[in-house]
Amino acid sequence: MFRVRASESVYRGSISNVRRFCDDGVDLTKKPMLDAGRYGPALCDPEAIVNDVQTRELKTKRPLKVGLILPDTEREMGGETPRWKDLAAMARFGEDAGFDSLWVFDHLLYRYEGMEPQGPWECWSNLAALAAITSKVEIGPVVCCTSFRNPALLAKIADTVEEISGGRLILGLGAGWNAPDYTGFGFPFDHRISRFEEALTIIHGLLRTSKIDFEGAYYSARDCELRPRGPRPEGPPILIGSSAPRMLGLLAKYGDMWNAWGLQTVAEIIEHREKVDAAMIAADRDPATVERTVALLLDLPTATGRPSEQDKVGFKARSPEEIAEHLFTYAEAGISHVQLMLDPNTFAGMEWAAQALEYLDRG
Repeated sequence: MFRVRASESVYRGSISNVRRFCDDGVDLTKKPMLDAGRYGPALCDPEAIVNDVQTRELKTKRPLKVGLILPDTEREMGGETPRWKDLAAMARFGEDAGFDSLWVFDHLLYRYEGMEPQGPWECWSNLAALAAITSKVEIGPVVCCTSFRNPALLAKIADTVEEISGGRLILGLGAGWNAPDYTGFGFPFDHRISRFEEALTIIHGLLRTSKIDFEGAYYSARDCELRPRGPRPEGPPILIGSSAPRMLGLLAKYGDMWNAWGLQTVAEIIEHREKVDAAMIAADRDPATVERTVALLLDLPTATGRPSEQDKVGFKARSPEEIAEHLFTYAEAGISHVQLMLDPNTFAGMEWAAQALEYLDRG
């Protein structure tokens, strides 16, 4: 007799996790409910769930994970400003459609010449809510700026969201770049890489060992402990978003995953991949131990102006098959996970892009 915990999805792809969260106490003659994460504590037959997971794993030949960047900013949902009900509905749709992950930005204020200012919703508030309403997809910031929060507190926040999600967080971290974030909200804009290095030292130490005693030039965490801990004893994987030499050195020391923004072609991927490989070798680390991820700007046939940027033209897909073929080339170039930044970033755009998953799953 078994019960599945609400925070654990039966379709997360981990058979061991399905068995791990079952315990005695429920009548097995009850009809299984095969989506415990979405509908709360549910009666279920774990062997039926295991068989379902195995069937799904056998059916898919998807060569890389595909995630969606949600429109968390003013006027970024096809010209409209998303409310939480919009983001929640999009997240549920993305999960049900078979996307592997959901992502949000960590910015505070955008100011671009010739445009009205834009403000996003706060990153970790969004992530905590997304963790609570989904059950299968991975979630994460792309990427979280360590300048905006005390690093010990950020480790605490991340591990709490990791708990809410049942172990689905990818902790994307970066040093920041957008000056209005800093000037508008009162954060120092100087020595960003040095500040990031100290913050990462604290965050990594707390997540991996639960404690740290650190005193730096910018941050301190004296005799600090991270308690209680989330479902993964060493916390979520750390993704670092940069190809700058010093940041790649920190990736080699602390990171599990690398991310680059807007690499639109395989040639760009190869160029940056070689930089990552060189940094790993210089640190005496096997390059294969770091996952490679990329955010792809994707202009759909009904594009309205985003995500193409001044210095980056979005990949102009005319059909879902064309998206799939493009992503196959990314997988062949060593990319294991791609985040799609859609234009238009609307339900219609998501539905159109989701059709590409069928072609990917055929291999």
